[in-house]
Amino acid sequence: MAIETKQEDIISEFEVFDDWLDKYNYLIELSNELPILDPKFKTTDYVISGCQSKVWLKADLEEGKINFTADSDAIITKGIVSLLVRVLSGYQPKDILDADLFFIERIGLRENLSPTRSNGLLAMVKKMKLYALAYQTKLENEQA
Repeated sequence: MAIETKQEDIISEFEVFDDWLDKYNYLIELSNELPILDPKFKTTDYVISGCQSKVWLKADLEEGKINFTADSDAIITKGIVSLLVRVLSGYQPKDILDADLFFIERIGLRENLSPTRSNGLLAMVKKMKLYALAYQTKLENEQA
């Protein structure tokens, strides 16, 4: 499934809600679906700086594709990172680097977050793309 298709699915899921209180409740539900991150990865090495709450993000390259795992100590933030993990996991680094994450705007996420949460969202996206860049560089070096 393409990154764009996953984003369209998320947009469809959020369209059923009329107000942002329902959308926040849905984010809380999504946070419960995020696979548990092994506590040994809840260290400063995996913390995303720029987030008001603590967010841990781990990226593994398996068979040329990146799989992300994440967690947060704040439930809505955990729901937000679960959306990002869902959209970007399982793709080659180049696909992640090229991805236009249009679902963030289309579901109204950025405009309905507090400034600190919005900054945290941008920091999460940036960190995921930095992991993709590092793995892309690693793959290119291995092929050279």
